[in-house]
Amino acid sequence: MSDFSTFYQFFNQFHQVSEEVMLEYFSLWTEENYLKRSVITQAGDIQRDTYFVLEGMQKSYYLKDGKQHIIAFTYAPSLSGIPESFFMQAPSRYFLETISNTRLLKVSYEKHHAMMMENRGLETLMRKMTELVLAGVIERHHELMAHDIETRFRNFVKRSPHLLNMVSQKDLASYLRIDPTNLSKLLNSVKL
Repeated sequence: MSDFSTFYQFFNQFHQVSEEVMLEYFSLWTEENYLKRSVITQAGDIQRDTYFVLEGMQKSYYLKDGKQHIIAFTYAPSLSGIPESFFMQAPSRYFLETISNTRLLKVSYEKHHAMMMENRGLETLMRKMTELVLAGVIERHHELMAHDIETRFRNFVKRSPHLLNMVSQKDLASYLRIDPTNLSKLLNSVKL
């Protein structure tokens, strides 16, 4: 499948925009490659580009007392980055780093914003995607606040079982806010 086909199919699932408009939007994106464990965005930096993942996996995290606290994982095909830094053009409070070798497409804030201003369909697409991200963040916040570790783990396995083989147990424990020892016990005791 071509990079454009992957790009078009990904966005099309949220809101249909004509292929002509999507080709124009796609033409603004350029490819960038990163090696495993590359920091794409540093805390304190403004994320000038947003990314579309073609290959590889990334994690966003903040550091407290030298320990990573993982916020999200991104992988192909999906958008990646620090959304609030990109959309607000404000310094990021956390990091974006590759977990594996990564191939991305990127577009600058200026080009993205200009395209949104010119095309109502693309603007609607981005609004719908933002609504889904917001709903997901609220659901995740609810799970972290209201559920015990086993329920959080079970919900994660139902939602994203493929990540069990893609992410280290240390990173998974951080994401789920579970002590690594307790995660190991859950992996061994909970039927998947």
